[in-house]
Amino acid sequence: MSTDSFREIKAVAGPAAEGQLARSGTAAQTSDDGTSPNTGTSTLQRGGRGKKPARRKGLSERNRPLWMLIPGGLLMFVIIVIPLFLGIYMSALNLDQYTLRKWVSAPFIGFDNFVEALTDSPLLHSVWLSVSYSLIAMLVTLPLGIAAAVATQNAFKGRALVRSIFLIPYVLPSFVVATVWRTMFQPDGVVDSALSVFGMDGGLWLNGPQTYWTLILVQIWASWPFIYLLALSGLQAVDHEVHEASALDGALWWNKLRYVIFPYLKGPLALAFLIGMLHHINNFTLPFVLFGVPAPADVEVLPILTYVTSFQSFRFGLSAAMAFVSLVLIAIPLFIYLRAVKLDDAETPGGKK
Repeated sequence: MSTDSFREIKAVAGPAAEGQLARSGTAAQTSDDGTSPNTGTSTLQRGGRGKKPARRKGLSERNRPLWMLIPGGLLMFVIIVIPLFLGIYMSALNLDQYTLRKWVSAPFIGFDNFVEALTDSPLLHSVWLSVSYSLIAMLVTLPLGIAAAVATQNAFKGRALVRSIFLIPYVLPSFVVATVWRTMFQPDGVVDSALSVFGMDGGLWLNGPQTYWTLILVQIWASWPFIYLLALSGLQAVDHEVHEASALDGALWWNKLRYVIFPYLKGPLALAFLIGMLHHINNFTLPFVLFGVPAPADVEVLPILTYVTSFQSFRFGLSAAMAFVSLVLIAIPLFIYLRAVKLDDAETPGGKK
């Protein structure tokens, strides 16, 4: 605004407009200079040189989360990796009670222990026993666990008490479970007395041809609550609107279970089946306490055979080879499951392909 225009407006408007025009002229002047009227700083400084550049993350900050894995990694290396390599090394030695004192200098025999384990030992029979009894136990516990979960899903009076009773076999230690059932299966014990009421003879449960089915029966009783817990967690994930929609459509209870509820249980039950199988194959306490050592041939599962070979026959190299075979046996279904989960995740809309 020029000086002549300012004087003409001042003369017409009077002294009241003089201060306002003066302030607006000052603001216009500061804007022409590139300086903000409020802060007194240059717009060039605020938009360019005055702004601090973002600090780049250094190498130490970028890798800081990896540092947090060091304690757990060292612990896993000491507890898992080192014993694993020691076991593999021991499986290649002729290590027994005679060479145990200087086991580092024991004769190196390569794969002879593996050949003996697969050809001249009951290893394959023990593998068959472990896999078969684990599979039968899981096939029985799956419907039991699902039925118990469906029965206790909806609220009713005393549901908390029923759920607590269902969990008793799962929370008891395997040693206690095996001891109680060993006492019950003794000759003229609780089981034989109960069967005699119906005119049946129980026979020998802990030493004889029935020992295989005895192990399966006790394993089913001890492990079905685990399936029950995972099935119950899967049922809690079913949306309430799905139940309402199926009820409005007039779906029968079997169709509702098959087409509405069971699809939600596929993931939890697959995980439960895998974990249950691996647990049964590795279960040492239950058959050890239930049948003792040496166990009958019908229940000489893989952990029992490895224990007997190592601490009764003192064939430490041979038992290390058997333990490595059991590790491979466990790794196969675990790898298949992880591969299936990865493929299923890749097929989902948000999964990586």
